[in-house]
Amino acid sequence: MKKILASVGIGNATVDTVLANETVRPGDSVDAVVEVEGGDAEQTVDRIELEVETRYRGEEGYEDATVDRLHLTDGFTVEPDESTSYETTLDIPYATPLTMGDASVWVDTDLEVSMAVDPEDKDRLEVRPTDRMQTVFDAAEDLGLSFRTADCEADPYARYTDRRFVQEFEFRASGGPFRGDLDELELVFDPSPEALTVYAEVDRRAGLLSELADADERKTSFALPEVDADAARSQLESTIDRLV
Repeated sequence: MKKILASVGIGNATVDTVLANETVRPGDSVDAVVEVEGGDAEQTVDRIELEVETRYRGEEGYEDATVDRLHLTDGFTVEPDESTSYETTLDIPYATPLTMGDASVWVDTDLEVSMAVDPEDKDRLEVRPTDRMQTVFDAAEDLGLSFRTADCEADPYARYTDRRFVQEFEFRASGGPFRGDLDELELVFDPSPEALTVYAEVDRRAGLLSELADADERKTSFALPEVDADAARSQLESTIDRLV
């Protein structure tokens, strides 16, 4: 009877992941301990997997997306009330969105049990900008661009990367040299260990006919190989100046 109840989630095994740090940046590595606690009956676990997950907005609403997956261990048996722990290191992918605006990121730990409800654990992450990203945000602020929002959106035509979604950061010109000329600036980051590629889309202030034809939108990109605040400001300013 206990095995039957466990198969529907009553008195089954539980899993809890303890992260050494829940505040991370893309490219970081985080130590983790996965603790498995046996339930009322013996159960066979097929595998343990940890997934870095987020949400993005598609055509039919928001969808969950797996940024990366870590296969921790294969099959084993959990005895009633038995405690088992596994130590691992979780790499935070460079493609992980920042937790700004409406974006959320979490680690989902799945304990896959045959013919039963799979126990799981979710741990929220606070994902902060890398040093290169921060230089871009600082440059935008220096140029009088106010951060408005950030959202993860589907990119079905691979306009920026080969991933199925990107994170867009939207700014408005509240002051500085582009006030009155720039309607909106959208930035998309494509980070790697070697450099940060920044895709910029500028909406110029234009007449109604231009807006209807999307003629007020222009796009380009630039790369930042180093953490250099002056270079980031110069690149961003020249990019906007060239497009407006």
